[in-house]
Amino acid sequence: MTVPKTTVLVLDSAEPELLARFYADLLGAAVEPAPGDGELLLITGPTGAALGIRRDPSHIPPTWPLPEGSHQAHVLIRVDGRDLDEAEREAVALGARPMTARDDGAAPGSRTTVRRYADPAGHAFVLEAEAPPLRL
Repeated sequence: MTVPKTTVLVLDSAEPELLARFYADLLGAAVEPAPGDGELLLITGPTGAALGIRRDPSHIPPTWPLPEGSHQAHVLIRVDGRDLDEAEREAVALGARPMTARDDGAAPGSRTTVRRYADPAGHAFVLEAEAPPLRL
């Protein structure tokens, strides 16, 4: 039997309150201090997914993307493909910096279905279109 565990992706930031508010606003989520850890803020969304932001006064933003197509850990945010442009506008208005938008030709009238950004602390995240749910 496996011991029950809780998994949280944690991002470091010199200004964790600002970064936590960015992700909470972007995801429509709540920010709470982690129980028993004054240096960790937890962002919990409507689906229960959690993201942590930890204070690191000497945080240096990562460089991204790395050359030669190398990948780094990043936050993947899936959104209904019909709402991708609006999600992009929200992210940029909250302080995201566009990095790349791959022209994959998969979304007529849209330049791409995969859009990469840096959050206000420099961490990579991706807005990726998912197919709309089937309506019967």
